Amino acid sequence: MKIAITGAGGMLGQDMVAAADEVHHEVAAYTRADLDVTDERAVFAAFERDLPALVINCAAYTDVDGAETDELNAFMINEDGARNVAAAAASIGARVIQISTDYVFDGTKREPYVESDPTGPIGVYGRSKLAGEIAVAEANPRHLIVRTSWLYGLGGKNFVETMLSLAAERSELLVVNDQIGCPTYTRQLADAVIEFADYQRLGIMHLCGGEACSWYDFAREIFRQSQVEVMVLSGTTEMLARPAPRPVYSAMVSEREDAPSLPRWDHGLHAYLVARAALHTQETEALDPNQELEPKETGQ
Repeated sequence: MKIAITGAGGMLGQDMVAAADEVHHEVAAYTRADLDVTDERAVFAAFERDLPALVINCAAYTDVDGAETDELNAFMINEDGARNVAAAAASIGARVIQISTDYVFDGTKREPYVESDPTGPIGVYGRSKLAGEIAVAEANPRHLIVRTSWLYGLGGKNFVETMLSLAAERSELLVVNDQIGCPTYTRQLADAVIEFADYQRLGIMHLCGGEACSWYDFAREIFRQSQVEVMVLSGTTEMLARPAPRPVYSAMVSEREDAPSLPRWDHGLHAYLVARAALHTQETEALDPNQELEPKETGQ
């Protein structure tokens, strides 16, 4: 199948391209430099030229705090851009998968959100992503909206890397314990999305790391698995005074029988750290000018 992936240079987009390549789909990968999703004519032209059967929109404005003072750009990318991608896909008879977020919920529920729960975003970012969901559904009846959460991956800045970087500089870290969600490794999310790419799944689907935890729990597990010695102090959202409001509880599960399940969040973290270590080894070997160019002979 030919799959077009927008936002292919981002953290999730990179893994989506890799997952599709691995199972031998034909991929048209568009980075932001290749294709600005807010440019309607350019999007239609790209799809008419490449004729994908499926489009996966990973292009997004993801700066939660920045969106509070940059509302215009957040909505241009997350609503208008998503509409352009969905409509252009519909114009050539292609399906569209739109990546959305747990931030479309207000966080007042105390058990995991399912697809049929009412939405009610409390910040600009969440409102822009919900507007994108609505725009996609209106523009292309053959749509699947995949809501996910707390993404981290090898291709971009993320919470795991932030924690490990800070731990190298400080002996104590303050991490909030009053926000609950489902950390999700982007490669596992991408593998799941590509695995059901051939099936006609439509509507809304929740797909994120299994079980739930707080950012505090997540940080402690990062350091435990990485064998990093640092004191993690438990704090509150109010103490950090971030610009954007965040749902205090945004764990999600799926009520759909056809929804795949991802590994538990701590298992996903383990897979990420293994992949991270392997990548670091490859980069080190590539930069080592003293490495041997020929293997040593060994006895049999």
